[in-house]
Amino acid sequence: MIEQRSILAALVAACMVTAFAAGGFAQQAAPPPAVLVQAAELTPIAERYEFIGRTAAVDKVELRARVKGFLGPRKFNDGDMVKKDEVVFTIEPETYQAAVDQKLAQRDSMQAALTNADLQLSRATELLRTNTGTKQTYDQRLSEQLQAKANLEDARAQLRDAEIQLSYTTIKSPIDGRIGRAAVSPGNLVSPDSGVLATVVSESPIRVLFPVTQRELLDAKRDAQIGDPPAVRLKLADGSIYQEKGKIDFIDITVDSKTDGQIVRATFDNKDNLLTDGQTVRVLLEESKPQTVVTVPQQAVALDQTGPYLFTVDDKNVVHLRRIKTGIVRNGMLVVTEGLKEGEKVVIQGQQRIRDGMTVAPSAAPAQPKK
Repeated sequence: MIEQRSILAALVAACMVTAFAAGGFAQQAAPPPAVLVQAAELTPIAERYEFIGRTAAVDKVELRARVKGFLGPRKFNDGDMVKKDEVVFTIEPETYQAAVDQKLAQRDSMQAALTNADLQLSRATELLRTNTGTKQTYDQRLSEQLQAKANLEDARAQLRDAEIQLSYTTIKSPIDGRIGRAAVSPGNLVSPDSGVLATVVSESPIRVLFPVTQRELLDAKRDAQIGDPPAVRLKLADGSIYQEKGKIDFIDITVDSKTDGQIVRATFDNKDNLLTDGQTVRVLLEESKPQTVVTVPQQAVALDQTGPYLFTVDDKNVVHLRRIKTGIVRNGMLVVTEGLKEGEKVVIQGQQRIRDGMTVAPSAAPAQPKK
């Protein structure tokens, strides 16, 4: 029995040596790597230029005191919308009302003096006509009447000035807009030297100012002669695109010698009041007529020392490395200017597991919603 076991063990060992000599145990072939693919497609994309801009209210007014006095109760809350000619501040009017009353009395006195001078001149004229008066008396009465007229005009002017000073005790908003924070509390003594009491800015429409270089401006002018003016859009601080479109309505008449650029102005309706005076935005200028170009998802393209490339998959599921030339990126889609045709399948996921000439197991990527 022992001898039989020894013979069997020797046979097994001999078989193992033979198997290793033949190249080892046979291994099962690995399946082809799975990848996601998507067909290159034609997409209409307009050329876009981007600039840094800043919003500016069409109307912006700093409210200041024009007379000296104690500030009365405030007529608004910070941030309220106010209408044109709406009273927002008051200054104690009593002193200025008394001045008006005094000037009014002086005017009435001068009016009475003129009436008397007119009567005296009329009598002197009649006496001179009947040769019972003298020319000297007539000249004296005429001079007195002219002096009375001048005194009345002076009194009227002083009354108007007093009335103007009184009107300054009520501070009104000269525009429709939103009023900011009040800088002075009621009860404080204010004067023309007190500075800005509050600021009112109009919110709709609103302007956006942005600098453009001479080269960009020349290109834009040439394009405008060929087609429609470019569409103006805004990119907000959170990266979102402002829904309203603007219109360029002014280009500065001088060039900044330091930057070789000109200020361009675009106007937006701002009906939702989303834009605020002084806000920093990115201005997007798009050509009116988009061009149809080949696009692929941005993640399909890689970059090495030679340049950008991607992987295509043919009808036999074989991978091919393709060198390409690229353009702009829009909404996650990259423009391919050379090296790819519409409909060719490109790998958008799984590139790390494949190489040129390898067979793969492709799956179509789910359709993405259009932006």
